[in-house]
Amino acid sequence: MRVELDLGAVRAFLAVAELRHFGAAADRLGLSQQAVSKRVAKLEDELGAALLLRMSSGAELTEDGTEFLPHARSVLAAADQAVGSLRDRRRALRVDVLGTRFAATELLHDFHVAVGGGEIDIIKSNGLRSAVPALLEGTIDAAYARVRGTVDPRIAFIPVHAETLHVIAGDTHRFAGRKTLDASELEGVTAWMPGNEQGSEWSDFYTDLAERFGLRIETRGPNFGFDYLLEQLPSADGQISFIGEGTRMPWRPDIVRIPVVRPAPAYPWYLLWRRDTRHPLLTALVAHSRAQFQRPGDEIWLPAPDEVLMKSGSDAG
Repeated sequence: MRVELDLGAVRAFLAVAELRHFGAAADRLGLSQQAVSKRVAKLEDELGAALLLRMSSGAELTEDGTEFLPHARSVLAAADQAVGSLRDRRRALRVDVLGTRFAATELLHDFHVAVGGGEIDIIKSNGLRSAVPALLEGTIDAAYARVRGTVDPRIAFIPVHAETLHVIAGDTHRFAGRKTLDASELEGVTAWMPGNEQGSEWSDFYTDLAERFGLRIETRGPNFGFDYLLEQLPSADGQISFIGEGTRMPWRPDIVRIPVVRPAPAYPWYLLWRRDTRHPLLTALVAHSRAQFQRPGDEIWLPAPDEVLMKSGSDAG
């Protein structure tokens, strides 16, 4: 005879089986002890078997109850997974970005416009070091970051943008008035970048940049933020700093912004996600990112590992 299991009754049985007490099970489920007892009795009646021995000190599994217990767990796990999958499809897509003023946020905005909307939660973090654990834990669905080293095989990633760099400097700097700046002219220059955290993927990028073009990166002083950097830069004794071409910067009359060319150094952005994530907006974001990615040409400089992935058009996803 076919039995239609009541999931509420199965959940009540499982709670009593694990806690060995109807009262404790009732507290866990937020029900009265009488309601839990009725649900378990209904389940036993439907199965035609006694699952629990009621005793003054609590409850114990019968032989049939012991046999049914792992199946009860499987039934509830499958049910919870089914409900969770639908809930996940309806919630906002959670996307990690390094900061809302950076190019990655513009990429996400372009996607949002292209698909005509969709709920997106933007989460700010400190880059790859926090994004990877968050992806694995399922607290975010995707992240924009620079990939370096070996990535957990559960995570897929694709190149999405090579963001060329601009020099920013005070309006009395010797570079002021220039429309572009050849990369070779960076030799011997000091770039002040207090936001370059040791061990971060962007700090590693600028270390490679400094080695390639013969400049010095200075990280002195606390990182009081981008606005503070802009305030201090005009009096920074001939020093410069860098920002990406897509970075939004408030206009200041005492700051100049100059694209670097021949070659143009570019910061590499990747989109990362966990391979088993099934959010419909994530599928659309990955497809959009693949379609929009423009492989950088020979006029672009990238660190060696990024050059392999970006200039070859490799797809690690």
